[in-house]
Amino acid sequence: MKIGVVGLPNVGKSTLFNAITNAGAESANYPFCTIEPNVGIVDVPDERLKVLGEMYNTQKITPAAIEFVDIAGLVAGASKGEGLGNKFLSHIREVDAIVHVVRCFENDKIIHVNGNIDPLRDIEIINLELALADLEQVTKKLERDAKLVKTGDKSLAIGVKLMEKIKNALENNLPARAVEIENDEEEKIIKNLQLLTAKPVIYVANISENDITKEENCFVKAVREFAEKEGSGVITLAAKIEEELASLDSEEKEMFKEELGLKESGLEKLVKASYDLLGLMSYLTAGEKEVRAWTIKKGTKAPGAAGKIHTDFEKGFIKAEIVSYNDLVEAGSFVKAKEKGRVRIEGKDYVVQDGDVILFRFNV
Repeated sequence: MKIGVVGLPNVGKSTLFNAITNAGAESANYPFCTIEPNVGIVDVPDERLKVLGEMYNTQKITPAAIEFVDIAGLVAGASKGEGLGNKFLSHIREVDAIVHVVRCFENDKIIHVNGNIDPLRDIEIINLELALADLEQVTKKLERDAKLVKTGDKSLAIGVKLMEKIKNALENNLPARAVEIENDEEEKIIKNLQLLTAKPVIYVANISENDITKEENCFVKAVREFAEKEGSGVITLAAKIEEELASLDSEEKEMFKEELGLKESGLEKLVKASYDLLGLMSYLTAGEKEVRAWTIKKGTKAPGAAGKIHTDFEKGFIKAEIVSYNDLVEAGSFVKAKEKGRVRIEGKDYVVQDGDVILFRFNV
């Protein structure tokens, strides 16, 4: 999973990226500090892996991973190349989802590129630039493909109809993701288009350290209301606090979180929100050599889940031996879970559930 972190300059975007990835992206108080995207691979927090690792006395624990890409601050006119905009927009096309950081705190010492704090205006600036870039792309392709359809190439007809719907949505201030996808063919077309506004969004309301224990301020409430109307995700965190947390060891981190009254870190919040937004979950494999989490789409059947490990597993799938994580932990071992009848034999039509511990049987 690849997540692009975007926002206007000086909203705390690179500070948040540093905190969740420990990648050390440069963060400074002036626009365009980030030009080339910084990339960080982050392990997905999952306490289940540690428990299974101890149960199996495993040699290696491999969590699922998310790739975060810190994309330079966008400005008004980015779709026309302002502030190196075209280059920045091309980086966004490559991600699966967008984390849009919005400044929701006052601080005279940190310059705001537009002079004052107004999160809805900031969101509108970014969203408008993404929409304008998409509209230009869709319009050009629509004109070209519509001509070919008229000359007798009917294979492009579905795409033309879809792009007409997308163009209409964009012209009415709606993102491409608001357009209803009717079939697999349309799903494939929109995926190939790599439209910026087709990507799901999580808004991160970046608050000050002093606001952590307080009721949500008016800025956060405005972002939350906007996100809910749009059907997007939203989380609140203080990027500066997250940066401090990232520099601590596990024990110090837990003490600091407790002191601040934080139940979970910003990374944990962001991972949960990303998984929910993209309809993802994890199943587990366990043994003496390795305990590992595998990320799949909700609704994936057993052969598809096996294919995550290796294509041969999917091609030669025979059956899967499955026990839920909770049943396995309660039993104390796979053998005991089997004795208690908690291990099931499932076939090709089984829909894998979050936390399933699976042993695949296959033949190639």
